[in-house]
Amino acid sequence: MTTAYSLGLDVGSTTLKAVLLNGDTIVHQEYRRHNADVQAELIRLVDDVAKAHPGIEAAVAITGSGGLGIAQALDVEFIQEVIASTYAVQRHYPDVDVAIELGGEDAKITYFKPVPEQRMNGTCAGGTGAFIDQMAILLRTDAPGLNDLAAGHLHLYPIASRCGVFAKSDLQPLINDGARHEDLAASIFQAVATQTISGLAQGRPVRGQVIFLGGPLHFLPELRHAFERTLEGQATDFLVPEQAQIFVGLGAAEKAGKTVLSLEELAHRLVERRHLVPASGRMAALFPTPESRAEFDQRHTTHRFARKDLADARGACFLGIDAGSTTIKAVLIDQDDNILWSHYASNQGDPVAAAITIATEVRHALPGPAVIAQSCVTGYGEGLIKAALHIDCGEVETIAHFRAADKIAPGVTAIIDIGGQDMKYMRV
Repeated sequence: MTTAYSLGLDVGSTTLKAVLLNGDTIVHQEYRRHNADVQAELIRLVDDVAKAHPGIEAAVAITGSGGLGIAQALDVEFIQEVIASTYAVQRHYPDVDVAIELGGEDAKITYFKPVPEQRMNGTCAGGTGAFIDQMAILLRTDAPGLNDLAAGHLHLYPIASRCGVFAKSDLQPLINDGARHEDLAASIFQAVATQTISGLAQGRPVRGQVIFLGGPLHFLPELRHAFERTLEGQATDFLVPEQAQIFVGLGAAEKAGKTVLSLEELAHRLVERRHLVPASGRMAALFPTPESRAEFDQRHTTHRFARKDLADARGACFLGIDAGSTTIKAVLIDQDDNILWSHYASNQGDPVAAAITIATEVRHALPGPAVIAQSCVTGYGEGLIKAALHIDCGEVETIAHFRAADKIAPGVTAIIDIGGQDMKYMRV
């Protein structure tokens, strides 16, 4: 059976793409996030395409990192994503020397001359679209917002991108020290470019005409500029196809031919055979029974500080602020070490504003007979908060932690602390 139509479905790690061709003409295209619910969103996507083009038959091929199991369950042709991408590049841009592609959780560099050679990252998503999303959250924005910020940068900081944990460890102190978000956004993009080229090229020059593919490089021009800065003096020309975000799906559609069926039948198979798609295994429950949870709660509520209502506060009170890497904590105690008030929340990337909110809230809630006699700050943002709010003193966080631990458990010999960006074991 032959047909003029062909459909390529790209099932990626974070997005779904669909390209419907009539001959060489794209008549329908989709790009949407699946938010980890791949099968449900794929059903909706195919159903939308079928409703937009009722009654047609198409040669169907599935590609992408999550496509193999789905293709097998649907009895549909599967085309490996590198093959699909390479086919589309060589067909539409035969003069390209190197393709750089960023996806949700993968990065690829493909050399086309003298013969095609493709290099791809491993299982870590460092330096990919998911990494960019993660870093954007730290700056209280999203990927497009990160791009807008980066357009106004004046300075670039060295940021690790091999691992999101390392990147956060670089970024968080800069955020806490008040670095411009514009500079941090551009630095994140620069880190992605450096990681991709150094980690994948591994010394082989990226020369000649370079094509940018994938959603991040299509939607984020400042990310492309970071690659162009990095490759200045090596590459002679940079191309961004109009369909860069769906290019793998386009290649799959162009190579499709083994499986021909109506779009309605494809949508029907997706619904009927969704149970055949391999599902990820689940870990055992942390608390298998209500009794085990109750026992845990009982064990962990043995030691408690005494508490009093803030409205009953009298005389001298003492405020402690812990400006951590990702959260800010505060405690107000009276002269008898009773906790009158406490606070624990994300610093939202702006520890000074969070500390001002805390100080304002405490002062407004404090009754007339009570006063804040002294204040102390500790943590990553100690110096910044102390200067901004004129805090009386600062303390090293390990000492602050020990004093509190020794108070609740006199004679404590070991302390384990897991924070937002660090973890410590202290033997006393």
